[in-house]
Formats: sequence, structure tokens, C-alpha cells
Amino acid sequence: MSKAVNELELVCVTKRYGATIAVDSIDHRFQSGAYTCLLGPSGCGKTSTLRMIAGHETVSDGAIILGGKDISAMPPAKRGTAMMFQNYALFPHLSVIDNVAFSLKMNGVERSARRAAAGEMLELVDLSALSDRTPDQLSGGQQQRAALARALITRPQILLLDEPLSALDPFLRVRMRTELKKLQRELAISFIHVTHGQDEALALADEIVVMNNAVIEQAGPARDVFNAPKTEFVARFIGGHNVLALPDGHFAVRSDAIGLTTADAGKLEATVTAVEYQGAYVAVTASAVNDQSLTALLADQLFFQHPYNPGDRVGLIWEQNDLHKLAPQSHPHEGED
Repeated sequence: MSKAVNELELVCVTKRYGATIAVDSIDHRFQSGAYTCLLGPSGCGKTSTLRMIAGHETVSDGAIILGGKDISAMPPAKRGTAMMFQNYALFPHLSVIDNVAFSLKMNGVERSARRAAAGEMLELVDLSALSDRTPDQLSGGQQQRAALARALITRPQILLLDEPLSALDPFLRVRMRTELKKLQRELAISFIHVTHGQDEALALADEIVVMNNAVIEQAGPARDVFNAPKTEFVARFIGGHNVLALPDGHFAVRSDAIGLTTADAGKLEATVTAVEYQGAYVAVTASAVNDQSLTALLADQLFFQHPYNPGDRVGLIWEQNDLHKLAPQSHPHEGED
């Protein structure tokens, strides 16, 4: 598929529920053929945005453009998108292969052709051996792969995923992240994935779109968003950062860029409040002036050469070029997710 056919753009897209603004005039052009994560807390507008792209919510104002065509008023089945729901929504009385083939059946495709197409999709997600089982005979991860195959059988230009890993246990969630990324690369189509998990977004995304209070707070390549957060919200939400209130403004500094020294030798004096062993690293949290809570992430060998305990007075140190100046916060809304 050409890049133009796959290109998705939101133009001043707004969603209102009565007097509540869930999505406030957002503009964004998604990378074609990329894995994009919409990241943000509950109520930020990310799911409303995804559902408007899918056609499961109406657009209050603005336009959704796919391949140069305004799809805002089109029914979901005509958009060139497919959505995989959080609860998978598999039909309990149908076999896996019939679940996957269901949309083709609704479109009047004859039985042998739709089962052949469903068989190809099941092979793609490594479920061929379980095609005759019903959903209740599948594990959580297998149900997710069946739901993926069902969404992909329509050959969408864009696959939309609403918190697809939230029902899985932590070990399986990590494994399925790898499978989703591999599948997206093999298919070379755009995936747009809603999550509130920072680790999930960083592991999967080529591009991260951080939403907060019904607007896009920051968007860009995953590494850029992590290394150079633009606002206090993004720095705190993306994780791995501290926000420093200094005389000339607010700055973000990565937790692994903060070191500890004696109280009189640091740039900022603080009291250790918690020490958490994390395997390769030890997280030392300390309280500084104005109740600023800051975390230093120290390599475990370095920490145990000079261990700290809650109550210890310490000095915090960092390199000046590790500070990132933060812009003011966006204006709050009463958002809905």
C-alpha cells in the first residue's frame, strides 16, 4: 500500500459529551506504517480518540482524514480500519475459525473462501492447531491472538487496539508485546494502540502520543519523548524522571542521571525517605527543600559500595546538560476517557 493510502490525520478533532469536553480540538498526523501508542491516564481522552477513529463515537467537531479522504461520517466497516477491543468480544458459541471468519460471513463471502482466509490469519497468529476450539477452551493469550486474527481478516489499513494487554498477567503481557510488535512489522500497516502503561508504550511504540486533560501534551518518537519531555506532566507520567523546581524554572532530569554524595557536597541537600532494591539498580528516594520528592537510580554495585538508609542526609548531584527545561502545564479540562 502506498504511504498516502495509509496516512491518517486528525484535524481539530473534538469530542463533547454534553457539557464535558473529552477531546479538545486535537491535531495530529500519524506516521504511516508505524506502531503508535496513545498514552495517558484514565480520563485523558485517548480512548475517545481511538473510538472516533474507528467510527464507534461520533466526531463533535473537526475531521478524521485517511488516505486523503474524510472518513468522519463513514460507518466503521467502510473506513479501512479495524478495532480490537479490550475484552476481545469473541462469540462464545462459535469456534475460533468461525469467530475469525465472522465479518467475511456478514459480507456474504462463501464458506470455503472465508474459512480459507480465516485459516491464513490463524497461521499468522500461530493458532492453526486450535481452530476448532471455542473461546472458553483458550488461554487469555490465545483469546487475544484469536481477536487479533479476527480484526486483521478484513485487511485493514490501520489496526486500532484498545488496551489489548490489560487482561493478561504480567509475564504474558511482556510476551504478547513482542508478538504484537513482530506482527505489526510483518504486516507493515499502522497500529494505533491505547494504553496507560508507560513501559508498554516505550517497548512497543515507534511514536508516542501523550494525552492529558483532553489534549495532546507531546508527540514524537518514543526515545525523544522519554529523553526530552516537554512538560512536567509528561516528565512525571512517562516515568524515569524527576522534576526539579529551581530558581529559574522547572526542569526534568532522568533518575539515572542523579547521583548521591555527602550532604555538604551536593547541589541540593535532601533526606533519604525510601530505598528499593530493583535487581540491577537500587532506587533511592529523597525529600529535598519544599517537599520535593526525588529519586536517584543507582547501579546496584555502586549503591552497595556506599549504602544509604532512610533518614540519612545526602547531597544530590547532576550534570547541567542533563537538565531539560519544562514548558508550563496545559489548561485542565473535565475530561473523559
